[in-house]
Amino acid sequence: MPDEARLNIIPLGGLGEIGKNMMAIKYQDTIVVIDAGLMFPEDELLGIDVVIPDISYLLENKDKVKAILLTHGHEDHVGALPYVLREMNPPVYGSKLTLGIVEGKLKEHNINNAKLKTVRPRDKVKIGPMVAEFFRVSHSIPDSMGIAIHTPLGIVFHSGDIKLDQTPVDGQVVDFRKMAELGEKGVLVMFGDSTNADRPGFTMSEKVVGNTFDELFGKCEGRIIVTTFASNIHRIQQVFSTAEKYGRKVAVVGRSMNNNVKIARSLGYMDVSDDLLIEMEQIKDYPPDKLVICTTGSQGEPMSALTRMATSDHRWVDIQPGDTVIISATPIPGNEKLVARTVDLLFQQGAEVIYERGMGVHVSGHAAQEELKIMLNLLKPRYFIPVHGEYRHLMKHAKIAESVGIPRSRIFVAENGQIIDVSKKKAHISGKVTAGKVLVDGLGIGDVGNIVLRDRKQLSQDGIMIVVVTINKDDGSVMAGPDIVTRGFVYVRESEELIETSRGKVSEALEVCTKKNITEWAVIKSQIRDKLGKHLYEQTGRRPMILPIIMEI
Repeated sequence: MPDEARLNIIPLGGLGEIGKNMMAIKYQDTIVVIDAGLMFPEDELLGIDVVIPDISYLLENKDKVKAILLTHGHEDHVGALPYVLREMNPPVYGSKLTLGIVEGKLKEHNINNAKLKTVRPRDKVKIGPMVAEFFRVSHSIPDSMGIAIHTPLGIVFHSGDIKLDQTPVDGQVVDFRKMAELGEKGVLVMFGDSTNADRPGFTMSEKVVGNTFDELFGKCEGRIIVTTFASNIHRIQQVFSTAEKYGRKVAVVGRSMNNNVKIARSLGYMDVSDDLLIEMEQIKDYPPDKLVICTTGSQGEPMSALTRMATSDHRWVDIQPGDTVIISATPIPGNEKLVARTVDLLFQQGAEVIYERGMGVHVSGHAAQEELKIMLNLLKPRYFIPVHGEYRHLMKHAKIAESVGIPRSRIFVAENGQIIDVSKKKAHISGKVTAGKVLVDGLGIGDVGNIVLRDRKQLSQDGIMIVVVTINKDDGSVMAGPDIVTRGFVYVRESEELIETSRGKVSEALEVCTKKNITEWAVIKSQIRDKLGKHLYEQTGRRPMILPIIMEI
């Protein structure tokens, strides 16, 4: 092996943030990409639909990208795939359920030529000088896998999203034997899921939630409404199984949940009898004590089914006194206010709402500190890179790795875009590639930047004032106007004096331009904005967007 042989590890998303997971691994002229996820916009990204990773580095090296490997079917790991496959078309490897979910996404985006390759646990795929080996892990969606990439320099281990659930709903326990075997061979680099690195102890088994459902369903006399993540197939299966035990029919409400249930049933990942499921239109045909409604909206999303029910805006379901609503999820950071508002509305409608973490209606899909220690001890990697988490999670995971004996000099708390250069004897951060956020708004990808967002923020805070003036193109005299239209600034009928003085300020600005023989439209508009903006701030303390429109006749 030549001394100069190097492995480049380049995180393109998922470090210092929750979501947008993407990792590139380069050896010689071969690049393998693990996951292609999205994240949902934070509050300041007004009007943005989703956020995806910047793949400039992959596009610059398009001919070297030989495969995309998927760990599981959650949005933060596969959601950006349609946008990536528009630009390049390497083979995509994933489990049966993961690719079933991906196929649905690709159809929505009219992508028909994707090369989707189904793999099972313990399968190996040769990709240039590397071999990718898949192994089973537990998470909150079935068919989740970790990936070991065998390179000429050593094994690169990626945990995917993982928890060490000893009693999973489907009986498919984490492949501890494979992890131990990889550890025996020697792991060069390990990427570890850091989402719950700040939580002590062990994450509870998914079966705990099933036991809670059993207890709650057994004592509820009215209708039961359960909301959870649409992709949490194990959780939805437990809702169905418990409903069947107590003689209740189940209606699935919400497009994404309906789609996922159909995919999971068709691929054999859910065991649901046909006579258990009913359509939304049939809800009114059954008494409340014979009904369970499984719905989307666990994050309080304004347009989700549960929120519409809470505001009496749903076509088929109204909340009634006697209903029990079980929120089987915890709020994603940033969604706490939306969830709290939905809970308040449900209580106001007369429902009993069960949502507290201590009630046992939700468990995480990610490993806590003691589970992370077990994995690190099994694998004993030479180098460790915490991934999948905000910066505090990465730092906590790094300290856990130190506590089990990995030297701090071999632990890299990296940032998106950094190149971690690894050889058999040493590793260091050698540079940086372009990485960051690409904002998707409607059909536009990356066309909304800081300036547009700044304008949206200004519009949302102080509104807009439009000034329309018609001038004579020969001598510059005002032929009509200035007319003023406002939206989101002041109520015109109660602010006639302010509108009138504003017209006066516009007229003053136009007179100045006429005296100075200024005919350039850009300069005239700037004069109007300056004069009027100062006046409006003095009168109201607000800075609306001012949009002058000049017409010539």
